[in-house]
Amino acid sequence: MTERLYGKLQRRRHQAKKWSDAYEGDRPLLFASPEFSTQTGGLFEEFSDNWCAVVPDATVERLMPLAFRLENGAIDQAAGRAWKRSECDVEIGLALLEALITGRSYALVWNSSSGIEITFQHASNALVEYVPGRRRLRKAGLMVWRDWDTEFATLFTPTMVYRWQRPTREGGQWTGRTAGLSRGEPSHIPNPLGVVPLVELPNRSRLHGSPRSEIATVLPLQDAVNTLWAHLMTASDGIALPARAVLGMDRPVREIVDPETGEVVGEEDLPLDRFRSDRLLWLEKQGAQIAEFSAADLDNYLRVIEVAVQHIAAQTRTPPSYLAGQLVNVSPDGVAASEAGLVAKVTERQRHFGSALREIMRLEALAQGEAGRAESLALGSVVWRDPQFRSDSQYSDALVKLKSIGVPDEALWERIPGVTPDEIERWKRMRTDAAGAILGGNVADLFGVKPNEPEVEPADELPEDA
Repeated sequence: MTERLYGKLQRRRHQAKKWSDAYEGDRPLLFASPEFSTQTGGLFEEFSDNWCAVVPDATVERLMPLAFRLENGAIDQAAGRAWKRSECDVEIGLALLEALITGRSYALVWNSSSGIEITFQHASNALVEYVPGRRRLRKAGLMVWRDWDTEFATLFTPTMVYRWQRPTREGGQWTGRTAGLSRGEPSHIPNPLGVVPLVELPNRSRLHGSPRSEIATVLPLQDAVNTLWAHLMTASDGIALPARAVLGMDRPVREIVDPETGEVVGEEDLPLDRFRSDRLLWLEKQGAQIAEFSAADLDNYLRVIEVAVQHIAAQTRTPPSYLAGQLVNVSPDGVAASEAGLVAKVTERQRHFGSALREIMRLEALAQGEAGRAESLALGSVVWRDPQFRSDSQYSDALVKLKSIGVPDEALWERIPGVTPDEIERWKRMRTDAAGAILGGNVADLFGVKPNEPEVEPADELPEDA
């Protein structure tokens, strides 16, 4: 099983590298004629007008999990602590970005010597195999990495964990791991969780296909844009400036004199670089004149590039403002309408990624030995940040209107973007303390000590004669 899954992982690595290189803008110049490639050589090897990075970045910046709810709707504080303890609040952004780029990423839940640990893995280093006909029931998982001249692999099954190593040279065989293990520790150990602890985070999975990269539809247009830019810059180098020609006059030449005899033995053309730099030319021949070739119009290239970028925006549901960078005097309703497609796409990703995140936290609860909490997390939900960016005034207006129809304060606080469950708990304590101070008559704790009234000096007494 290890050999079979390792071979499957090796075949996937090619696609993972392809999408990773595209995200970094590392693409060869395609769709160019052989003649163009011969003339330019490697001039455009390092050039890329990279739109492949904008599309996944625009999606992942709106995918922010904040907390996990149990089946009864309460926030699971234990899950939140475990999430932060493994620094998942930071690493999840990287894992989701890799899932959007390569189509999938992975999370491993394991009980290490320091406690329950959640780590995220790249698609080129991990793989999950499912039971045939059961798309969510994991049969086995494989994680592979390399350290110097040794390659390591860990095979996870519901009952056992097999730990292997082998030399990186060709023909090396997998053997039980000894590196990194204490003396006498077995290389193969029972799986205490009873399930495969490796969870896949797939992007855009289909019923009959593999997860897809978010930039799969962008890449052909990206290659076309790069080639159009190469043609534009080549044209601008040669014909973007007006060119002048001298008509009716011989080419400037100079005589070749034999240094020994002093006789003229021939003539040679004068280099034109001097005339270009000095911007000076004498026309001595009668009838000579100057002609000019107008500069080429490069707008045709720009219009085609703009259309290609519009196609990228439409096919990936990315707001035009993200790609064109132009947003002037647009109303809030107009901005919301332009981002409606992206918000809908992110909401869909939240639903699919949320299922994987619930499974990760279910495994964390199982590793803690809390089967009841694990079952409640499996039937719970993930609290995500609002995928739509609004102004503070828009949020305030919406919250005031919801408050007017009786929505509780806690529910309103959860709708404020970026507010974490920890902050909501702190606000609850502050509200309770304020109510207790009012009921107890200790108003000074709320508003401070009442300032002393200034003393009024008594009026001077009038003399008795008055």
